[in-house]
Amino acid sequence: MKKNHFFSKLLFIAFLVITLSNVYAQKINTVFHNADNLFLYGKTKPTATRYHRIDTATYNDLPNAVKKLLTHSAGMAVVFKTNSKSISAKWCVTNAKAANNLTPIAQKGLDLYIKTNGKWEFAGVGRPSNVCSEYNIVKNMDNGEKECMLFLPLYDELKSLEIGIDEGSTITSLDNPFRKRILIYGSSIVHGASAGRPGMAYPAILARKTGLYFMNLGISGNAKMEKAAARMVSEITADAFVLDCVPNPTPQQIKERAEYFVKTVREKHPKAPIILVQSIIREQGNFDLEVRERVKKQNEEITAAFNRLKAAGMKDIYLITAEKLLGNDGDSSTDGTHPNDLGFYRMAEELGPQITKILSSYNIH
Repeated sequence: MKKNHFFSKLLFIAFLVITLSNVYAQKINTVFHNADNLFLYGKTKPTATRYHRIDTATYNDLPNAVKKLLTHSAGMAVVFKTNSKSISAKWCVTNAKAANNLTPIAQKGLDLYIKTNGKWEFAGVGRPSNVCSEYNIVKNMDNGEKECMLFLPLYDELKSLEIGIDEGSTITSLDNPFRKRILIYGSSIVHGASAGRPGMAYPAILARKTGLYFMNLGISGNAKMEKAAARMVSEITADAFVLDCVPNPTPQQIKERAEYFVKTVREKHPKAPIILVQSIIREQGNFDLEVRERVKKQNEEITAAFNRLKAAGMKDIYLITAEKLLGNDGDSSTDGTHPNDLGFYRMAEELGPQITKILSSYNIH
């Protein structure tokens, strides 16, 4: 009896060893590929450093804070196709301290979308763990070919990026899946504060909804319409310009700078539509009367500048007002100033139809 029991145990142990060996043997290794070979959506023009939005060395007169912010990879995404059942990433950013109004995923992480039935659908995120991170973004997929778009960190400089796929699978670059070129210059709201993840900044939502190529030139807190910034924006090749930069400058700065800024862009782009956007109504101003009055005056000044430009004969210029951009329930911001994901969704839902209606009359669609 004891002998039989002993042999039963041996057989059970042997079964476990064989089973575990098979599982181990079936484990698929991840192979990482340099993302430098993949199409990079959202670039304004080539730069010496791949994931910088602007080569600021050519704009010595830009404020240093603006130069630093333009090293952030906000609004950019690598676009590729793969038949892998899982997608991972390795990436490195800087040791910049955590922001108090951003999630780590939005600030330093990644955000993957996969096209399904012609629409970009959320697939997973890359969660940062250190200056350099490795994360399995999505797994257990089928082995069909998938079109993928991986949005990059909103508020940090991306130093390197590798995409991981199953051993034996393929990864190739996609051609640019977007049409035309629309530049959005603006504040931290354009930049992406306070989206929960990189793909939820409103320019990224607009791109996925419309199929248009939106270039994010948000420069957190520093979109103040300086002459140097006007020159920088005017030298970017674009079919249209959206200037959502009212939240940062004072009312007096708007009065002094807005017309010069628009005229500088118009000089280089005689026929391109220029769309001015009023500042969102800050939810902090629900009770803070000073904030409420400041936003009111900012919007009055940009409207006055718009009217003066129109009266002087400028054509192809438009103004989008702010009343409906966030809704009126007080649920659309993280901190009373910056939209949350609901706020950005509402902004895209409101801005998208207005912008596309304007652009369609120029055959920009």
